Amino acid sequence: MCEKTKKVNRWLGSVFGDQPVPEFEVNTRTVDLLCQLVESSELRCKEVSLLVEDRKQKAAEYHSDGAHLQEILLQGVGLSPGSMSKHTSDLLSVLEGVTMALRVKDTALGSYIPAINKLTNELAEAEKTDRRLERDISALRKKMAATLVLRKTLQEDLQKTIQAQEVEAAKAEERLLNMDFVKNKSRDLSYRNKVAEDQLASRQMDSTVTHQAILELSEKIATLKQELLPLTKKLEPYSDLSPSPSLAQVKIEEAKRELAAVDAALEQKVDIMNSSLPKQKSRVLK
Repeated sequence: MCEKTKKVNRWLGSVFGDQPVPEFEVNTRTVDLLCQLVESSELRCKEVSLLVEDRKQKAAEYHSDGAHLQEILLQGVGLSPGSMSKHTSDLLSVLEGVTMALRVKDTALGSYIPAINKLTNELAEAEKTDRRLERDISALRKKMAATLVLRKTLQEDLQKTIQAQEVEAAKAEERLLNMDFVKNKSRDLSYRNKVAEDQLASRQMDSTVTHQAILELSEKIATLKQELLPLTKKLEPYSDLSPSPSLAQVKIEEAKRELAAVDAALEQKVDIMNSSLPKQKSRVLK
């Protein structure tokens, strides 16, 4: 336990350096966990060190190979590192960059032309794709504008439909209220009519003094008057003739008596109807 604690403290000191080590609860579980973390960290550090050493060794080998190849290249073209000017070195650097960019295997002209043609074809294809995308974007923008206009129109139509439905609902509610009022009024009038009919039936009122009977009698009188018009016109030529005084006097007296009887009967019926109708109205109102 003591040995593990010392090992953990040394590792924490190396990790945090000059900073204070955070306090933690020292027990068997925390010490075991930290020991496992120390072992894992040391193993990882060893692997990193080995990888760094390997990279350094390969870098040294690449540097050595590069210097050897450079010496061979300079000897092949009859040049030495000190004989090349700065401009020549810059051109060679540019040539190297172009070669790396075009990914050609050598610096021969036959290698550059296909690579440049390939890049040209890729550029043309990219421009073609760009134009196609621009057309697609333009079409999408037009469709989007049309969709926005349609959406706005649909929203306006929906708002109008909602308002129309509200108006129709208000009208329907008003019709229902009116219908209820008419039904109640109809029931009330039917009840009053039945009460009036029952009262008339209980009083055994003569049917000849009813309003309908008087209307029928008036229509008959109007019809008789119309029928008498032709006869009156036929008698007009004989109106200037002097009738027998005694016979005319008799006819006049008979006509007076008939007229007085008709007037008396009519006045009696009108009086009976006038006396019965106010009582019926007052009872119905009560």
